[in-house]
Amino acid sequence: MRGVWTTEAVRAAEQRLMATVPEGTLMRRAAFGVAGQAARLLTEHAGGVSGRRVALLVGAGSNGGDALWAGAFLRRRGVGVTAVLLNPERTHAEGLAALRRAGGRVVEAGSAGAALTAADLVVDGIVGLSGKGPLRPGAAELVAAVTAPVLAVDMPSGVDPDTGAVDGPAVRAAATVTFGCRKPVHVLGAGAVHSGTVHVVEIGVERELPEPDMVLLDAADVGAAWPVPGAEDNKYRRGVTGVAAGSATYPGAAVLASGAAVQGGTGMVRYAGTAADAVRARWPEVVATGSVTDAGRVQAWVVGPGVGTGGAGHDVLEHVLSAGVPVCADADAITLLARDPDLWDARDPDTPVVLTPHEGEFARLAGEIGPDRVAAVRRAAERFRSIVLLKGHTTVIAHPDGRVLVNLARSAWPATAGSGDVLSGLIGSLLAAGVDPWLAAGCAAYVHDLAGDLAAEGAPIGASAMVEAVPDALRTVRAATVTG
Repeated sequence: MRGVWTTEAVRAAEQRLMATVPEGTLMRRAAFGVAGQAARLLTEHAGGVSGRRVALLVGAGSNGGDALWAGAFLRRRGVGVTAVLLNPERTHAEGLAALRRAGGRVVEAGSAGAALTAADLVVDGIVGLSGKGPLRPGAAELVAAVTAPVLAVDMPSGVDPDTGAVDGPAVRAAATVTFGCRKPVHVLGAGAVHSGTVHVVEIGVERELPEPDMVLLDAADVGAAWPVPGAEDNKYRRGVTGVAAGSATYPGAAVLASGAAVQGGTGMVRYAGTAADAVRARWPEVVATGSVTDAGRVQAWVVGPGVGTGGAGHDVLEHVLSAGVPVCADADAITLLARDPDLWDARDPDTPVVLTPHEGEFARLAGEIGPDRVAAVRRAAERFRSIVLLKGHTTVIAHPDGRVLVNLARSAWPATAGSGDVLSGLIGSLLAAGVDPWLAAGCAAYVHDLAGDLAAEGAPIGASAMVEAVPDALRTVRAATVTG
C-alpha cells in the first residue's frame, strides 16, 4: 500500500526533520529531484537536455526556492534557465543567488513573454502546500500563456492541497515532483488530474511521518488479497454470492452483477429476482430463482441494481438486510435507504454493509458532498456504521473507524451505464469469500477499473465488456504478486 498524508502531517514531519539537519538541506534535496525529473521530461518532449530552455514560474517562499535551486542544477547540465519572478520582494534569496551564480537569467512577470514562448519546459514553483484558492490574476495570465509541458513542484498551483478541489485558474501539469510522500492533492478529484504523473522524491521526511491519512492499493496488494482456491476448497468454501438485482424493466443489471460475481471467483452465484430467465441465458452456471425467499443459503448479498424503488424493491432490501450476512447495497437499494431510514432497523448491528453510491445517490443518502470528498465519506461511514464507497474518477472508500482508501481511475472509459452493477458484483464475490469489507471494496474498485481499461484499449466499451475482462484483470494483479 502507498500512503497519503495531509499537509498538516507533512509540515509537522518536516519541522521535526529540519531540526536535525543543516539549514537548506531539505530544499536542495528536493530541488535535485525536481531537476532530475525536468531532465527526463526534456529528453522525452524535446529530445535532449543540454541546449534546451526551461522557464521557472517562481512565487514567494520555499516552493519558489525549490524551483530556483532546481534551475541552478539544470544550468550545470547545459540548460538555458530563465526565472520569472511573480513576487520579486519575497523571492527566496538563497535560491535566487544560486541560480544567478549558475548563470541563469531572471525576469519579472511583466517581461516573461519571450521566456515562456521559447521554453521547452515550464517549472511551476508558484505556490506550495500552504497555498489556498485559485491562482491570482497575474499568475493565471502567465500560466494561460504556457504551451510547453509543465512540471509542478510539490503540487500544481491553484489546487487545494488537502481536497484536490479546483475553484478557478490552476496549473495543469504533465508531471508533479513531490517530496517524501503523496498528499491528498495528488490523488483526489481534479487535483489528481491536474497533478499529471506524480513522482515521489525521498528527502528524509519519510521516517518522521505518522500513520497515513489514507492509502492507495497497488496491483500486488490486490493480487495478494484476492482469494485463490486451494486444493481442499469446493464451491461452498469459496463462497456463495446472492444477487438480488434487476427486474423485467432492467434485466441487464441482474446479468451484469451476476456475471461480475461469477468472473470474480465466487464458488457459486445464486440469483433471486424477476430477471431469472435473462440471467440463466447469459450465465448458465448461476442458480436462479424468482424470489429472495427461495434463493437458499448465501454468504453475502448484492442488492439494489435495477431492483426498483417500489414496494417490491423495499421488501427485497428488508429481507436481505435481515439475513445476517454481509451486504453490498447499490443503486436502488441506496435510494430506498435514503427514502426510508427505518429499513436500517432490519439489519443486525454487526452485519457488515458496503454502500456504493455515485454522487447523486450520496447526496440523497447523506447530504451534499461539498469540496472535501474524504471528510464527507468519513462522516457517512460513521453515521451508517458501514463501508461507504463514493464512486468517481477518484473512488473514496471509508471505514466507520475513519480509515480511508482511495483508487485512482486509469481512464474514464468505465464511466458507462451498468458499470456500477459490475462493481457491486465484484464486491459481493469478495464479501462471500470472507474478505474484510473495507479491503474488499478497495480491491474490487481496483480490478473494476483495470478491467475497464483492459477492455477499452483506447476505445469506447459497454459494461458487458468489463465483465469479460475481469479474468484478465485478475491475472494481471496475480502476476504482480510475483514480479512486485
